Amino acid sequence: MIWQVYGAVLNINRGNPFRMEVVVDSWPDFKVVITRRLVKDEMDDLDHYTNAYAVFYKDLQAYQELLDNTDTINWEQIFQIQGLQDGLYEASNTVARSKQVDVKLSSFQMFILPQPDMLPDVTTQMDPALRLAYLDVSHASLLNETWSRGGNEQCQRYIANLVCCFPSICVLDDNRHPVSWSLTDQFATMIHTYTLPEHRRKGNNRLVATTLAKKLHSQGFPVQGNVLEENIPAIMLFKSMNSQFLPCRFFRLIHTPFRFLASPDL
Repeated sequence: MIWQVYGAVLNINRGNPFRMEVVVDSWPDFKVVITRRLVKDEMDDLDHYTNAYAVFYKDLQAYQELLDNTDTINWEQIFQIQGLQDGLYEASNTVARSKQVDVKLSSFQMFILPQPDMLPDVTTQMDPALRLAYLDVSHASLLNETWSRGGNEQCQRYIANLVCCFPSICVLDDNRHPVSWSLTDQFATMIHTYTLPEHRRKGNNRLVATTLAKKLHSQGFPVQGNVLEENIPAIMLFKSMNSQFLPCRFFRLIHTPFRFLASPDL
């Protein structure tokens, strides 16, 4: 089972703060597993951050057939599908085209962070004028503005929800403003590890990523993330933390119904 599905299931079993559910093609001998937002909680058709599915399949044809079931996927909204397996884009795109939905593919390198005793010691690297803290909802606007995937009201609301539900970490300056941070999404994936430009080259990204990884390990989560293939600084950072980069690619497929493509707001 892929890491994103596993992470979502762990979160469901630990109080389900993001209100997700699991769909399978059959039980107990399933060939496909899809995690999704509870149907009754789907509120914003433009919010592909929250309207997200993680998939695992043993049989590609069974996945395509389940995808074609309108009870499994809400094809009337913008949404994303995450996965690691070959054939994911082709099968998803085949069904999407039949439903008048556009698919945008992004490919990432995926990595697994090691156990705490293999992570770097960062206890002596922090500027004494700064301090570690958890993110809070008042920081959502800054995170939204600085995230390459953000910059809209759906993303800001999504980030605020993540901060309320899942582990996060940040470095605060002496005015209690975040200068560096990392957080976790509904699939237990580390996301948006970022440092403001004026605070870079001081080990802050390494500090927040290592601290959050240890926090996730202490709670029994697999510690994993993904980076764009051209993001060389991020790849070098996580390699320096003894991360294992997987030979497969992580795929994110953004599905947009044709009727939304003509909207000037998208």
